[in-house]
Amino acid sequence: MNRNARKWIAGLSLMAAAGAAHAWPDKPVTIVVPFPPGGATDSVARSVANKLGEQLKQSFVVENKAGATGTIGASQVARAAPDGYTLMVTSLAPLVVAPHLMKGITYDPAKDFTYLTVAVQTPNVLVVSPKLAPQVNSVQDVLALLKAKPGSISFATSGAGSSDHLTAELFWQKTGTKGLHVPYKGGAPAISDLLGNQVDMSFQNVNAVLPHIKAGKLKAIAVTGAKRSPVLPDVPTFAEASVPGVNVYAWQAVVAPKNLPADVRDKLSAALVTALKDPGVSKPFTDVGLEIVANSPEEFTRFQQQESARWKEVIETGGISVQ
Repeated sequence: MNRNARKWIAGLSLMAAAGAAHAWPDKPVTIVVPFPPGGATDSVARSVANKLGEQLKQSFVVENKAGATGTIGASQVARAAPDGYTLMVTSLAPLVVAPHLMKGITYDPAKDFTYLTVAVQTPNVLVVSPKLAPQVNSVQDVLALLKAKPGSISFATSGAGSSDHLTAELFWQKTGTKGLHVPYKGGAPAISDLLGNQVDMSFQNVNAVLPHIKAGKLKAIAVTGAKRSPVLPDVPTFAEASVPGVNVYAWQAVVAPKNLPADVRDKLSAALVTALKDPGVSKPFTDVGLEIVANSPEEFTRFQQQESARWKEVIETGGISVQ
């Protein structure tokens, strides 16, 4: 085969690949959620899937692949073809926490995914039990209690290595204090025992405890956001309470396997931003304290690197591990 023929065939191959990419999506798209149905990540995935389906005139089907702090589903997505037909909506756990806590993970978050957008984020809020509420009214009151009873004030979390656990660890590290970590199998039982005075305090996602705060059953002390939460305007940030550095958000995001074609990535990124900013999608989230982020692939990539480095340091400093 002469040189011109080879060029002609190569050109046809490139044109065919480009045509296939531009045709995306021409069949149903699977969105993997690496957690059980019913949680915040699942809710974000289903809202986004519905809106993407309307925009792109194709089915976006959510599949829950739960287990091992989200790493089972993440491993599956990392191995999938980078053709735009397998996506993942996930919390921060598989991307910036689990790799520093768990052995035997079969993917590298920094290398095995195309980062598309952080969909939503929510700060955590430090809440105290009804029993402690009369005597604890501020972060300074919390610090005084922790210093008076080091290692004995209990902090409920949704599990070892969870966002609420790591937030507590960060708070203790920044303030030179230490509480008693009490891990549960999920946020619901942790909140239940907090309401029942079996534990003293907890850092929880704002949306998870907002109804209890509004009902006066839990007292909110401070939020971990860079600014006050619009749904808790009277609750200060930790920075306002003279404890800087406790700026934490739980977040849900959308990723694809690595090497996603650039034009598919750009089309999908634009569609995701449009979907997330649609009032039908955004308002139900903002009403309960979640904030729409909808950033670019480049911004998300940088953010993932920063978050991974930050939580790696907290985990190593705290000597945190999971069995």
